[in-house]
Amino acid sequence: MVEQEKLQSYLACPRCDKAPLSYDDGAFRCDACKIDFPDIDGIPWMFADPDASLGEWRNRLQFALQQLGHEVAGLEVELKDKDLRALTRRRIERYRKSAEQHRRALQKLLRPVDVQSQSGSYESYLALRTRLPVDQGLNTYYANIHRDWVWGEEENEASLKQVRSVLHDHVELGDVLVLGAGAGRLAYDIHKELDCSRLIAMDFNPLLMLVAKQMADGNRLSMYEFPIAPKSLEDDAVLRKLSAPEPAGEDFHLVLGDALRAPFAAGSFDAVVTPWLIDIITEDLSVFAARINRLLKHNGRWVNFGSLAFADPGRARRYSPEETKAIVAESGFSDPYVSQATIPYMCSPASRHGRQERVFSFCAYKERDAGQVSRHKALPDWLVTGKEPVPMTQSFRTQAMTTQIYAFIMSLIDGKRSVEDMAKILEQQKLMTREEAVPAIRSFLTRMYDDSQRQQGF
Repeated sequence: MVEQEKLQSYLACPRCDKAPLSYDDGAFRCDACKIDFPDIDGIPWMFADPDASLGEWRNRLQFALQQLGHEVAGLEVELKDKDLRALTRRRIERYRKSAEQHRRALQKLLRPVDVQSQSGSYESYLALRTRLPVDQGLNTYYANIHRDWVWGEEENEASLKQVRSVLHDHVELGDVLVLGAGAGRLAYDIHKELDCSRLIAMDFNPLLMLVAKQMADGNRLSMYEFPIAPKSLEDDAVLRKLSAPEPAGEDFHLVLGDALRAPFAAGSFDAVVTPWLIDIITEDLSVFAARINRLLKHNGRWVNFGSLAFADPGRARRYSPEETKAIVAESGFSDPYVSQATIPYMCSPASRHGRQERVFSFCAYKERDAGQVSRHKALPDWLVTGKEPVPMTQSFRTQAMTTQIYAFIMSLIDGKRSVEDMAKILEQQKLMTREEAVPAIRSFLTRMYDDSQRQQGF
């Protein structure tokens, strides 16, 4: 309760911006919206639609756990091959055992999210496309957990050094917010090594935040690492012992939420840190910069660290370092002080894979308010509420027709018909000529086959 009372003065409703929130019966509540924000192992779940987002994460995590179960089953099938080389059999047996133990460890770690309450089948999740997006998956940032807490200090020290490089001697940070904190190591190091009154680390990924919670509390975790390019047979699956140098101590807090709907009152922080974030969010940098401005007190600092690899579909929003500096200065900040350096990135001691990354760090002071920015909408209202008609857009019409054709092709699979046979039927149905149908069907079935093979992997 004491920890939550300390957070209460910072938090605001991510739906209506009301602050302060009330706290009762283990959960924060927005009395204006009449919404309760759940507590996940002591971490406030501060999404704008808490029930919907929690249900979505449960589905995604359950699907990922089922994928691991299917992978274990596939490995058991492989082990039945009598022609396997002895070393290959040994490697697969080790990996199968490790994957099963990994699945059980994840089930235990994710228990606060109540993943076990989901009962949908593997096929149901697959049909509903509850597949994890590339930037929001169980495994997408899994290696970062090991980088943060077990690989050694080289990368962590290099990251903190870059933050120091833009702060100069002004390391009295006051109240700090770290957005996109991941598994929490940089936030932990800032809290321990720099002069902070209080630090709040936020991320949207419950797995990463639950690991950060264990580390901050001084606990130890045993988790398998699965290197991309193992250095040896024994490195195919490595059981790691994760721990922080010491507990984080007081005034270090964790929050689960969306950086684009940051659940904090305006002017709450003396410093906002954005590690590896500004180039991967879906919102234009100029809008996001205004959101950072809103969170800061006057003369507060925005500290950024990470790559600049904007991948927006529109070429105009793939900003250069010069454009990034200009956008920050136009958003109510001083001209940013920039430091660039090449540092090691994701270099596992058990993997042949790793790289050097040219990171772009800056620090800028808030000089003026950037103005009001509308609340971020990730989805249209008809999807959020589920009560409005689904619009019949042209893209939906095209997708509907495509899906019907795909479903028809799948219905033709009976273990007897060939691609040529299916093409004849499509021609009879006047959907396309046989000459057009053969390559179309082959291409579609190839994608389906490749998709089914990928689903078996970790």
